[in-house]
Amino acid sequence: MTSIDLNADLGEGMGSDEDLLEIVSSASIACGGHAGDAATIRRILKLCRSRGVRAGAHPGYADPKRFGRSRVVMPLDQLLGQIRSQIFLVRFIADEVGVPISYVKLHGALANQTAEELAFAVGVFAAIQAMDPQMAVMALDNSQQVRAARAVGMNLIREAYADRAYTSEGLLVPRAQEGAVIHDADTVIERCLRLARAGEIVAIDGTVLKSAARSICLHGDTPGAVELARDVRQALEDEGITIEAQAPETPDP
Repeated sequence: MTSIDLNADLGEGMGSDEDLLEIVSSASIACGGHAGDAATIRRILKLCRSRGVRAGAHPGYADPKRFGRSRVVMPLDQLLGQIRSQIFLVRFIADEVGVPISYVKLHGALANQTAEELAFAVGVFAAIQAMDPQMAVMALDNSQQVRAARAVGMNLIREAYADRAYTSEGLLVPRAQEGAVIHDADTVIERCLRLARAGEIVAIDGTVLKSAARSICLHGDTPGAVELARDVRQALEDEGITIEAQAPETPDP
């Protein structure tokens, strides 16, 4: 039987966390960089525990005014310090609550930069792995994130986006470009079904991209996000596809 993971970015102040946690199987929790604080982290972790949802850390540039969606030029050591601080915070609270942090998924501009720049991604992922060698990374499939994860020997969860347009190179279309975010519910649902059944995503120019992603991101910061997420899950289940967290790929020996 085919199965797939549904994940959402939570703790970002959108007011939809509790509803999305009834739908998704993995939760990427903002941990004080672009959004979130100790109180929101603790609340979501407790909900993850009670609902059996896998928890992950969702660090980004510490730039809440721009929601972590703009690249910030800084020394690499300073950036790695920001990432470590965010992961330390969410792990400290997770230990108190009794919920494991299973993976890290980078947010916004930081995610896009690591998807495009291999050397940068290697530096970031190596720092995360040094904190916890068993930590998985949730990475945009076919991007430099995947190559970096393999290079440093990290466990890997390949991810695709339900409501974001792709370039023909397999990267996300920049949000400033028209059509970058897909709002039509039927289109989003069909994309999810095609990915789950055939391992394919259609780029913005019509190119058919092959993808081994087994986790689909459902954004919580767009209008009607909860209803769309619920419809996506229902459509997948109607096709006999089970919604569950997927085991990470382990490094080659």
